Amino acid sequence: MTEIRDQLFIANGWTPARNGRTFEVIDPSTEEVLATVARGGQEDVDDAVAAARAAFDGPWRRVTPQERGRLLYRLARELEARIEDFAELETLDTGKPLSHARGEISGCVSYLDYYAGAADKIHGESIPLGPGYLNYTVLEPLGVTAHIVPWNMPLSMVCRSLAPALAAGNTAVVKPAEQTPLTALKFAELFLELGFPAGVYNVVTGFGEEAGKVLSEHPDIGSITFTGSVETGRSILHAAAEHVKPVVLELGGKSPQIIFSDTDLDLAAAEISKGIYSNTGQYCDAGSRLVVEEGVKEPLLEKVLDHSHRITLGKGMDDPDMGPLVSAEHLERVLGYIASGEQEGATMLTGGLSGEFERGYFVSPTVFDGVESKMRIAREEIFGPVLSVLPFSDEDEAARIANDSSYGLAAGIFTRDIDRALRFAAEIQAGYIMINEYFTGGMGSPFGGYKQSGIGREKGLVALENYTQIKNVVARVR
Repeated sequence: MTEIRDQLFIANGWTPARNGRTFEVIDPSTEEVLATVARGGQEDVDDAVAAARAAFDGPWRRVTPQERGRLLYRLARELEARIEDFAELETLDTGKPLSHARGEISGCVSYLDYYAGAADKIHGESIPLGPGYLNYTVLEPLGVTAHIVPWNMPLSMVCRSLAPALAAGNTAVVKPAEQTPLTALKFAELFLELGFPAGVYNVVTGFGEEAGKVLSEHPDIGSITFTGSVETGRSILHAAAEHVKPVVLELGGKSPQIIFSDTDLDLAAAEISKGIYSNTGQYCDAGSRLVVEEGVKEPLLEKVLDHSHRITLGKGMDDPDMGPLVSAEHLERVLGYIASGEQEGATMLTGGLSGEFERGYFVSPTVFDGVESKMRIAREEIFGPVLSVLPFSDEDEAARIANDSSYGLAAGIFTRDIDRALRFAAEIQAGYIMINEYFTGGMGSPFGGYKQSGIGREKGLVALENYTQIKNVVARVR
């Protein structure tokens, strides 16, 4: 197995936390301790931000855009050559199936390649004022960027925001989730090997209140990118307001998969299952609400249940269809929602706590029928493999149900009628609409949500706007 890094990475060096504290990282498939990692705090965050600031003001500023692009491209090649090592570490850390982890690390490579190509194409424009004037804009980096990333796609979420930040000329301090810090630390080895200037990439592991909060409140941070809960997102907004810093927030979803009666039901059932059971339902844009036209509800449910029963559950390293939830705490949370669904009168058709395993945090694919929009399982983000079924009678009712949420991240629409699909897409209050396929798109597709699903967009060229600021220069020419 690949070597596990267990210390902070600051200014191209490995160091314990200043306070000497550590915490354990648990394999969710076995409940065994994978590593004991440094538990960073205020002083460590200060050190990391200072290192990032020194790099930004010094050697990194002198690196040309073309060279930044070449460095990111070389970083992509080094990661690509070690996909198996990183995938195995990600699987041990998160519990996700090994093939799924490989796909996510491949996605990291794609992020690095995409923004490597953009690094020397970040430019302003000239603005005509007429004879005697030169008026132009320049896009400049923000400085030190903070990246507070979640546990569901640990390295993927690092690369999604880090790649455009570095391409635009910023430096970075990364605070990975305490449940899954190992690949962010391992990633630092590549920066060392490739000769990135000290301080360009820094990693402070630790807990939200002790490291993440301190990082978001730091006066020398130029911007904050955060993916996680609405509650923590609000706290980060308050912290950013204190120093008037820009933020990018992705705060979750309760995404509908809307099935019209003319849909290919076999296709729909497969996509519904993919949308809710991939990564054990631990995606912000998981399709957790099945909004289905009444006339096809029963035959579709039969097919969805068949998919649910055929899903294999097991340890991530055995590469099943679905692995465990990430932690004991999260297992308790998901089981609490399942109990709530039954208490509120919904009918669990399949699922619940898996009885297959003596150890590990396993929940079986779960489907609830008889769900109403007022129920917690239909309104709150469960972040687990729990599907709520809500029928509709016509297009207007489908739109009302789909939009009856404080979230607005994603939605799937399934119909053979492209006119209906596009018309209906215009009615849905979500930032990411997929038609006849769930989890479609690519690196160039902007990703983010409406309402409480967050602020800003990641992925695509639009993400570069998160890490640049506009300077306008106007000259009178005599």
